[in-house]
Amino acid sequence: MRRQALAASITAANAALYQLTRPMIYAGSAQAAHENVLRVLKRVDGNAWLQRSFRALQAVSFPPEATSRVSVGGVDLPHPLILAAGFVKGRGFNSEAEALAAVRAGENIIPGWRTMPALVGAVEFGSFTRHPRIGNAGTVIWRHTERRTTQNRVGLKNPGAVAAASFLYQHLPDLPSLFGVNIAPTPAVDDPAQIKTDVIDSIRAFIARGVRPAWFTLNLSCPNTEDDPGGHQTTDHARDLCGTVVDFLREYVAGSIPLWVKVSPCLSAAQYHGLMAAFAETGVQAVIATNTLGAPSPDDPTINAGIGGADLHAHALQAVRYLHETRTAHRHPVDIIACGGVQDPISYHAFKSAGADAAQYWSALVFKGPLAAARILQEDITP
Repeated sequence: MRRQALAASITAANAALYQLTRPMIYAGSAQAAHENVLRVLKRVDGNAWLQRSFRALQAVSFPPEATSRVSVGGVDLPHPLILAAGFVKGRGFNSEAEALAAVRAGENIIPGWRTMPALVGAVEFGSFTRHPRIGNAGTVIWRHTERRTTQNRVGLKNPGAVAAASFLYQHLPDLPSLFGVNIAPTPAVDDPAQIKTDVIDSIRAFIARGVRPAWFTLNLSCPNTEDDPGGHQTTDHARDLCGTVVDFLREYVAGSIPLWVKVSPCLSAAQYHGLMAAFAETGVQAVIATNTLGAPSPDDPTINAGIGGADLHAHALQAVRYLHETRTAHRHPVDIIACGGVQDPISYHAFKSAGADAAQYWSALVFKGPLAAARILQEDITP
């Protein structure tokens, strides 16, 4: 009880502090705030003393593992909340040669790789594509404070799988004990054979360098690239692509790294049912529902930007219901990880009641601060 009381006190203090500092953080744009956070993370990642402090803070902030540990998608998690892909994903580059030169020069090309796991526990890195992407220009991140909603059209900005793996290889001794890696098919590539080659080469880049995440996620939905590969989410395509990736993992690492898959919101019930069947058939161990929802951006209604946070919640909740419905009816051995507006115990429990086994979050960092996951879990058990 003393341990639980201490955790509750820590998260309450964090909530009060964040409430005081939010006006300063929100004084500028969401874009500026995000860029400032990345600049801080870039510096803090290299501070060993701060990393120890963050790990100590995490240890006393979350509920005891004995009360919250879960096994999901073939992974043993100390807590059922995971920081979703999209936060720790790295800089964009114009070419692989440029990205690898930055790695050789000792630059921190993935800000937050060390700090965020130390603070929040399980983190999914990425999305990473086979080749680097510079991302979209201009303002690409917005927040709607009253609605607790975010929007972004970052455009899969990342250093590419080879450079990301090379960077993490340089830091193998300091990598977190638990993290995932999110891989996205290359946008604008329509050839199924090339898509499979790119995805396999991306996964191989990490494993060949000794970077072994607890899971890989195949991101079938990328709504802010101007080329959302909706065709990847047909039953036949998912079966073909997922089967290839699972077979590769079984052969290359003896099946010791499970595959998860991330899907879109607002698909039809039949499409979710078909996808769940394809995942079960091919050996996918978890499905993440969902990615952000494409909608007109605040600055230009002709350009889409992915909605996250509270405005995504109902759509993601419906996706979880459809997936759970077919999982129950056919006893598919695929876990469901919710993602979309997990910001408090109410939204978290709505997903659990709909059939989710765990959840990912992102916008909660914006509206609840760096200990968002710990606060949600503490608020869940605190009278």
